[in-house]
Amino acid sequence: MSDQEGEEEYGSESGWVDARSWCDHLASSLSEDLGQIPGPDTPCQTCQHPTENWLCLSCKQVLCSRFVNKHMLHHSRDTNLTHCVALSFSDLSVWCFSCDAYLDPQLIPQLRPLHQLAYILKFGQPPPIPSPSL
Repeated sequence: MSDQEGEEEYGSESGWVDARSWCDHLASSLSEDLGQIPGPDTPCQTCQHPTENWLCLSCKQVLCSRFVNKHMLHHSRDTNLTHCVALSFSDLSVWCFSCDAYLDPQLIPQLRPLHQLAYILKFGQPPPIPSPSL
């Protein structure tokens, strides 16, 4: 396995991940029109793979994950990381390729409406409101 392939697989084991509550790349990476997005059943626009797809939050392309054919990873790199933030249709997580980190869409104001819309498209109802901590 090459160093680059190993780097892409690093962290792929299952486990707890702390998501960031901020990202410097959001201001320059998010599309201004995220009020309408493709549904979570949209296949990869490159290989038509039906699952494990991500939505580019810059151009709204739907591309497959690094665990399928790596089209979203290649898209991010091909755009010199100007399209670096993506939302997973599998678990509605948000990833920044520049930070190499998950972002918490419930804590980041710019991502909250998008996360709510994606949740409704995936589950047919609004996300539950978190209960206050005791």
